[in-house]
Amino acid sequence: MQIPYFSHRPTAAWMAVSALAMVLALAACGQAASNAAPAAAPAAPQVSYIVVQPQRVALTSELPGRTSPVEVADVRPQVTGLVQTRKFVEGSEVQAGTLLYQVDPASYRATVDSAQAALAKAQATLVSTKLQASRYKELVAIKAVSQQEADNAAVTELQGEADVASAKAALQTAKINLDYTRIVAPISGRIGKSAVTVGALVTANQTTALATVQKLNPIYVDITQSSSALLALKRALAQGTLGSGTAKVTLRLEDGSTYPLDGKLKFTDVTVDQTTGAVTLRAEFPNPHAELLPGMYVRAVLAQAVAEQALLVPQPAVSRDSTGKPVAFVVAADGKLEQRTLVTDRAIGDQWLVTSGLQAGDKLVVEGQQKAQPGAAVDAKPLTAKPAVAASAAVAQK
Repeated sequence: MQIPYFSHRPTAAWMAVSALAMVLALAACGQAASNAAPAAAPAAPQVSYIVVQPQRVALTSELPGRTSPVEVADVRPQVTGLVQTRKFVEGSEVQAGTLLYQVDPASYRATVDSAQAALAKAQATLVSTKLQASRYKELVAIKAVSQQEADNAAVTELQGEADVASAKAALQTAKINLDYTRIVAPISGRIGKSAVTVGALVTANQTTALATVQKLNPIYVDITQSSSALLALKRALAQGTLGSGTAKVTLRLEDGSTYPLDGKLKFTDVTVDQTTGAVTLRAEFPNPHAELLPGMYVRAVLAQAVAEQALLVPQPAVSRDSTGKPVAFVVAADGKLEQRTLVTDRAIGDQWLVTSGLQAGDKLVVEGQQKAQPGAAVDAKPLTAKPAVAASAAVAQK
């Protein structure tokens, strides 16, 4: 039996029918598309802004420093001898002239007595030479003695006067050495530990101090600042860009706390340290309770200048571009987002002090800038008090 053969090649009629079906389908799609509603345009991103306003700001610098006493004196003996007594309590307050140590005065008292006897002898000899010189002066007038003898008597009288003066000086020196056996406080202040005990042998002008007295109220804080920063500050003051500050200084202690009393800047050193390139500034602080001790490390906050027209912006409003430069966004007059490159001087609290890139009256975007691109139209509204940024923004607009 022969199996019939069916050809799979499409016929012309079949192809015509397929083409007609496709045309009808495309027409139907086109009709559906024409009947559908047009797509809505995307809404403009919403951003919040603050109006940048200038304000008066005290510019401060936080610098490292060390405390040092206003006065300091090492107590050293000026005579040699054994320490008989110690008259102070270590760590206590002493007044200038207070007896600290007593050195054995026996030998020095004997020297005073000897000097007093030598003075008395010289004075007695002087009386005799004066009488003799007076008699010879009368005798030479009547030619009873020679002129040479009269001159010798006058010279002897002068020598006697010199001997008396020398004896007086020796007595004064002996009294001074005797007085030096009483080692007293050279200044008023707090005395430290004693380096010697009773019975120790001390020598005149020895290198080791017996104790140290330091005046701690008030107390100095020596602060270091780079010479370049100091020059920039002086230049800004000279140009009128900044006004003179109050020279008030506050301290942050090693434990992070703030010292309760303010100090005053006293002077700036006239020499730059060649190894560090820094200049020393000295401030003075009241220290009634001796809370500050010499040698403490502190951080000093100096109010060195005042910016009368400072522009402060909240830190969240400032970001960094790919090169690391600070940038911010403002709403331009045409309602579009504009990116500005800023120059910031320093951080003041939670705000940046901007010296370039912004002007008073600019609408600075503080929220929503991540949703838009520079040049895009935005729906800008003033910042409300809801976000945390509003607090710093409010301060910036005062």
